[in-house]
Amino acid sequence: MASASLQFFAFILALFGVFGDITATLLPNWKVNADVGSNIITAITQMQGLWMDCTWYSTGMFSCTLKYSVLSLPVYIQAARTTMVLSCILSAFGICIATVGMKCTRLGGDTDSKSHACFAGGVCFILAGIFGLVPTSWYTREIISNFLDQTIPESSKHEPGGAIYTGFVSAGFLLTAGVIFCTSCFKKQQGAWIYPPKQHHFPSTEHESNEGYNLKDYV
Repeated sequence: MASASLQFFAFILALFGVFGDITATLLPNWKVNADVGSNIITAITQMQGLWMDCTWYSTGMFSCTLKYSVLSLPVYIQAARTTMVLSCILSAFGICIATVGMKCTRLGGDTDSKSHACFAGGVCFILAGIFGLVPTSWYTREIISNFLDQTIPESSKHEPGGAIYTGFVSAGFLLTAGVIFCTSCFKKQQGAWIYPPKQHHFPSTEHESNEGYNLKDYV
């Protein structure tokens, strides 16, 4: 019962991780630059994401520009696009597989099949967490290195946006859920590996009957 409750808790974490992963992938505020200027009325907030760049004015106007050209983008943005999409796909697959392998569901057939499905779902969550953690870390490193570079003007420097923090938290949720799912399945099968089931040997009735016929022949 405790293992089933732990799996349900891990499933909730995985759901938050999937939603956060998709949200971080689509949000345009991976890095933010606030340029107030001399007049607060002309304040501008520039945001850059994986798929679009947006500009927000203090007057309420909001405009976005999609990034159509892939080859013109920096390498870390191209890598972030690929890995975040893979993270979303793997986490979605993990949700489907883990639903079959959870103890509180009646899907997946026998106990061994559910255990294998539970372990496969945990592996998907772990891979999704790694794929989500790599681009956010790399993107953050690029922002910090550009911010500390003295040759770059202040107007061109950015700070990490809300999408990066969302990506970090989502990756942590997915990694935690994956470890819980894999550990619960491993503990379940560990006893079977240490103490293998005893095999009962029953005497062959056919052999006994043959011996009886042989004794009658001698009598």
